[in-house]
Amino acid sequence: MTSAKSARRPHHWRRDLIELAALFTAVAVADAIANLIGHQPDGPYLLMASAVALVATAAFHTWWARRHSHAPPSDEADVAPVGAGAAGGTGTSAGEAEGTGEGGVVGAGETGTTLWRMRTTVLDAPGSLAALCTALAGLRVDILTLQTHPLAQGTVDEFLLRAPASLQAQELSRKITAAGGASTWIERADAHDLVDTPTRVLSLATRTALDAAELPLALRQLLGRCTIHSLPAVSVTGRATGQSAPVEGVLEETVMRLRDPSGGVISVERPYLPFTPTEFARARALVELDARLGPRVPRSEDVLTLPEGNEITVRRADQDDLTAARAMHDRCSQDTLGLRYHGPVADADRYLDHLLSPRFGRTLAVQTASGRLVALGHLLWDGDETEVALLVEDDWQRRGIGSELLRRLVALAEEAGCDSVYAVTQSRNTGMVAAMRALELPLDYQIEEGTLVITARLSSEGAARPSAPTERARR
Repeated sequence: MTSAKSARRPHHWRRDLIELAALFTAVAVADAIANLIGHQPDGPYLLMASAVALVATAAFHTWWARRHSHAPPSDEADVAPVGAGAAGGTGTSAGEAEGTGEGGVVGAGETGTTLWRMRTTVLDAPGSLAALCTALAGLRVDILTLQTHPLAQGTVDEFLLRAPASLQAQELSRKITAAGGASTWIERADAHDLVDTPTRVLSLATRTALDAAELPLALRQLLGRCTIHSLPAVSVTGRATGQSAPVEGVLEETVMRLRDPSGGVISVERPYLPFTPTEFARARALVELDARLGPRVPRSEDVLTLPEGNEITVRRADQDDLTAARAMHDRCSQDTLGLRYHGPVADADRYLDHLLSPRFGRTLAVQTASGRLVALGHLLWDGDETEVALLVEDDWQRRGIGSELLRRLVALAEEAGCDSVYAVTQSRNTGMVAAMRALELPLDYQIEEGTLVITARLSSEGAARPSAPTERARR
């Protein structure tokens, strides 16, 4: 398309002056030749031949000038700004994303944008994805990544979008529905979602390979907002729970059940959005990796010096420490065990095998220079929530060991992406209350029938969520 600026070009007057000078020079030369040969016998014939040659040369010059009259533009030539004309310009439109799976970053430099994760179901027909991309382009929405999840009927398309901040989720959903999308789900995203899916899956597999306690966290990050429960095959009281699943697992709309390599079932629930076969296959691959590698816990340890000069070692613990943990139980008073387990002290030993399993969380142990275990700190995955619990042997209390363990457990929770942690204790347990306050984090308190639940919020997202319910304290 010829733009308006190409219809009017600058006049090159210097070239015209040169042409006029050349013309006058040619006339002068012709006159000199005419005077020289005009008096010869064949002079008239020579003049006629010269005139014909001049006319032919002039005609050729005119033709050549018309054909090559478009001189290159000068440095000051007008350049159309990107976005000033038709949408798209030199940037990549949303409609082009169908071929590559990723849209161009058209508005990367713009301020006031919002990242969204969107998932919608479309018919498995030519042009269905193009219709969605066209609708997004009309809203000035940039497609950053695109994944497709084939279904028996239709296809689930998952987008990461950069949209103007003024665009509301309701308007985006309405446009997508009009373009043929169904069961549309939209939520806010952040910079962590900019990592492409293969890279994220490899990173989660690496974390799972290094630490068995990472499997529930890896599944949650892989599948998005969901609730994960590890259901053991045998309860803490020694009775069979009947929890089992086939080797290949079970997928039922919004629930998937995977066989836990350590026994029992890993249940994953996401009520707001059905799982796709692709997500189920990825989750099953992570569980299979965990099963092949077997029990494993990082063996790093830190040596600390207490105020009175004694050295202690803080390290990760697992079920190999069961004998040492039971010996510590035997040295603890009934009051210390009662404050920790909130129930019959005789049942305390039954919980140890469960608490030391990496599948249910992470455990830190404190041992003396002689190798005696004197404290345990637990970070327990509890569905959508995370619980912290401490047990310090009587002779080693009031030395800062509990506060050190709690600080490290909270750091592990932050590393795992938890929004908050809660502790269930009794209102008379002043040591635990003081340790929670020493974290210098926003705290929520709930108390019922002498049971105190203290929730520490680790992030702004955690501040919007209710604290741990007192039903868990009663349980």
